Amino acid sequence: MLLLPKLQSLPKSFPLEGAVNIELVEGVPIFRASNTIVKRINTLLEKQEKFLLNSEEEQELDLYEEIDDYLSLVNRTVRNIYLERKIRLIPYSANSPGFCYYFRD
Repeated sequence: MLLLPKLQSLPKSFPLEGAVNIELVEGVPIFRASNTIVKRINTLLEKQEKFLLNSEEEQELDLYEEIDDYLSLVNRTVRNIYLERKIRLIPYSANSPGFCYYFRD
């Protein structure tokens, strides 16, 4: 059983609604940060290139990175479950040590 890491907190600027979009890619749901979140992250990254971020901004960027890692883990897990169900590894033949993939519909 997969245990997802616990997020300690969310950034103060994190909206409670509309923060995550769900897209279907080849029938698999993919969770992505909304445009609002992406813009905020880019603003912080651009500022970081030119100036030092204050401690609050650094913490905010760190929290967004945690959320990004979390969404990536969820997306990989969902994709892997989908692939596990769609593709089964079966012996190529009784006399061969090799395997082939069987695609289920």
